[in-house]
Amino acid sequence: EAGIAVSTALKSKRDTSVLRRFATLAIDSPPARREHATCHNFRFMAHIFPFTALRPVPRAAAAVAAVPYDVVSAEDARRLAEGNPLSFLHVSRAEIDLPPGTDPYSDQVYERANENFRDLRARAPLIVEDAPSVYVYRLEMGGHVQGGVAACFSLDEYDADVIKKHEKTRPDKEDDRTRHMLAIGAQTGPVFLTYAASAPIDALSARAMTAAPLFDFVAPDEVKHTIWRISDQEAQAFVRAFDEVGALYIADGHHRAASAARTRRALSGRGMGEHDRMLAVAFPDTQVQILPYNRVIRDLNGLTPEEFLERLRSHATIQAGGPASSSRKGQVGVYLDGAWHTIQFSSPGDAEGAATLDVTLLQDLVLGPILGVGDVRTDKRIDFVGGLKGTRELQRLVDSGEFAVAFSMHPVTIHDLMRIADEGGIMPPKSTWFEPKLRDGLLSHLI
Repeated sequence: EAGIAVSTALKSKRDTSVLRRFATLAIDSPPARREHATCHNFRFMAHIFPFTALRPVPRAAAAVAAVPYDVVSAEDARRLAEGNPLSFLHVSRAEIDLPPGTDPYSDQVYERANENFRDLRARAPLIVEDAPSVYVYRLEMGGHVQGGVAACFSLDEYDADVIKKHEKTRPDKEDDRTRHMLAIGAQTGPVFLTYAASAPIDALSARAMTAAPLFDFVAPDEVKHTIWRISDQEAQAFVRAFDEVGALYIADGHHRAASAARTRRALSGRGMGEHDRMLAVAFPDTQVQILPYNRVIRDLNGLTPEEFLERLRSHATIQAGGPASSSRKGQVGVYLDGAWHTIQFSSPGDAEGAATLDVTLLQDLVLGPILGVGDVRTDKRIDFVGGLKGTRELQRLVDSGEFAVAFSMHPVTIHDLMRIADEGGIMPPKSTWFEPKLRDGLLSHLI
């Protein structure tokens, strides 16, 4: 049956690497799943799996919960965890408990992470659920509310691009989280997924949120985190509802997902097991919020402010004294020499996919040719400021003299992200800033 499915799909010129993976799924999966894998239109589907979570007891949840490991520096992590021995930052950023200047990728950091994880399990305590479950995780920030489903997701489907990506990952960051997962034997920070909103899933989530929550607290950044554990019967209803979701998209957490896949390969000698799945929370696309991901540059590449503006005019229209925040696609705010300007790009008529994004146009027309910023992943002259900090932070950085110019971006839409991922495209680095963010340590997946 799997061979027939592969043959049929090959006639449709589908990607052969995906087909090989999906043939394995068709052979190894339960009958209901094989039926979907072998249908003539070769339908790909998303699946979720209840998991036996490791979690804090409710009274310790607020103290344990920590911001994602990759949104803070070591200095910030040390400050946030100071005076709180239960903070999960002691596990996710274990270098904070070693002398300043310790190489964050040294063996002793991963050894310390394992020690701290064992200590936290006893001290908090963290407990293992008595049965596999699915969870609903709601985030509230100001007037924004989003509710997602926390579960495990198939790494087969990640490899087969049923779980779609839109960013390249860096090997050094993959190395780090892979070593971290192997050291502590767990995935401790969920990947943030999104999907085309589903009325049945929305209804199930709404019903779940009428019950008493497992966790309910407001974090120091004033984001409210509420989690409900779903009964086994309702969990199976979620599983069936996700069977009708055609694709999942990584919104935030590409390195976590890639590291989970690498960890799986490292543990493949064990046979099938929990390491074949990754921990994630999936939110409907109608609820996720993307904020601007702004840019600041340390110097003008030898130009005066007047020369820089003159060079800009050859690529965009400029309005002096414009608003700090961009109001529409194609428009970028520029803070320079104590004043805001607005520039308006025109996307090339033949541009497609990621080439139409403002971050791409800014890089291709301004940052590269005028300011000499090449690879934004490695160039030390550029930095990035998440939109939650606002345009005042951009002004502060430039007025301080640390940076010469700031660019206030219009946020990428979730539909841009999904469209580019569907096309197999890659978005430029630092294109999206999702808020609010999930917390590490509330639900961990033992592998």
